[in-house]
Amino acid sequence: MGRRLAAGSRSPRSGRRVAGSVNDMAENSSVVVVTGANGLVGAAVCRALVEREAQVRAIVRRPGSAPALPGVTEHVGDFADEGLARAVVQGADAVVTTVHPMGSSREAQHRVGVEGTALLARAARDAGAARFVHMSTAGVYDRSAGVGDVAEDGALLPEGSGDYPDTKNAADAALAQIAGLTTVLVRPPAILGAGETSVWNTLRPQQVRDGERRANPAKTWAWVHVDDLAALIADVATGTVATSDDPERGPEDGSVTPVIVAGEPATWRDYLGTVTDALGVEPEWTDEQVWTGQLRADRARGWGWAPRVGLAEAMAELRRSVTALE
Repeated sequence: MGRRLAAGSRSPRSGRRVAGSVNDMAENSSVVVVTGANGLVGAAVCRALVEREAQVRAIVRRPGSAPALPGVTEHVGDFADEGLARAVVQGADAVVTTVHPMGSSREAQHRVGVEGTALLARAARDAGAARFVHMSTAGVYDRSAGVGDVAEDGALLPEGSGDYPDTKNAADAALAQIAGLTTVLVRPPAILGAGETSVWNTLRPQQVRDGERRANPAKTWAWVHVDDLAALIADVATGTVATSDDPERGPEDGSVTPVIVAGEPATWRDYLGTVTDALGVEPEWTDEQVWTGQLRADRARGWGWAPRVGLAEAMAELRRSVTALE
């Protein structure tokens, strides 16, 4: 088994100097590997880890794209490459994965999201990392009309539901087969946050601007702000959330524990209504049968997490993002 970080503890390594750090970083800080560190979620996770005085090994594909933060060192390459994977996890306390090529071919999603993630997890296990934190998705759950509230034990979508849910479910299943590693499957719904690559603050509003405006206003629109998501991931990766024999209190040691992370209840009237109003266009409301339940974040709250960004603040940020579109 790898080293376990109890709540509030630090890595046994200390004194490693990091160029550009504040006071050369705190001694005994955790070492955490983050894939996709230049993405919306990856960059937010890096910021949250630095706030917790962790040393971050940021894996990116483009040189110079890692967050320029104290304690962050850039590693350029493909984490699905076994040589890079095994090199970057040496001496690490935890690994955080945020990469899945959504929208790419099914083959690419499987190679990177399933095979690459499993390869990195095995490398982390073999190197003695204490935790592997994988950003899964609430999109693996069945949220069809008539399904009520959904918790971690909710029914998963069957194979054939689409390239994205199929490969995300396959990645989670592959991680469950890797023994000897404490793995956490973080399952967020729509992730809000300003940024050029933000799906819900930038890319979807562009689609709405271009004419995709149909939705049932009563349909549940589950969401979480990227900063709140990153806070949970960072707390799990650094051991602030201690392991437990009860998954409602913390990740199960040496096992795989899913955790849903979601913000306040909201509907498509909240999201699409805000976007269309900011664009000065009319939504196209429909009345088909839709899911009106909620994603239950009770487990995350039992781990000490609570969202700080409320719906009103998130919608205000969304409106600013939309009005900034060209």
